[in-house]
Amino acid sequence: MAFSKETRQARDQLVRRHMESENVHDYDTTIATFTHPRYEIIATDRVYDGIDEVRAYFRESRTAFPDQRNELIALHHADDAVIAEFWLLGTHKGPLLGMEPTGRSFRCRMTAFFLFEGTDLICERVYFDSATILRQLTA
Repeated sequence: MAFSKETRQARDQLVRRHMESENVHDYDTTIATFTHPRYEIIATDRVYDGIDEVRAYFRESRTAFPDQRNELIALHHADDAVIAEFWLLGTHKGPLLGMEPTGRSFRCRMTAFFLFEGTDLICERVYFDSATILRQLTA
């Protein structure tokens, strides 16, 4: 199913606003980009569905990496998604899934599928190699 130029622009702007708001820890704005907030983190096999779970995800991930941020590489458009390629960076300053902080930084290339129904964002599904991050934190 093809979509209009306006739909493409609206999705593009929404994904950029979403990613930028995560960088500045403006999670109210991040959550507002969804019609229903949902993150699927494939490498950890975790799903955060709904406002409370998504807020818990932000607390958990930003406690471990308070300076976590993304650097956008490219956006690609599909019929029902915007696919973002980006670098994720952060410094391990807090506990992470039972691992004590190492004080080390990581940089990992990732892909996120921002899934849409029309112009409504319904899910962010993130793919990455967890060994890439772990190797950098424990090297």
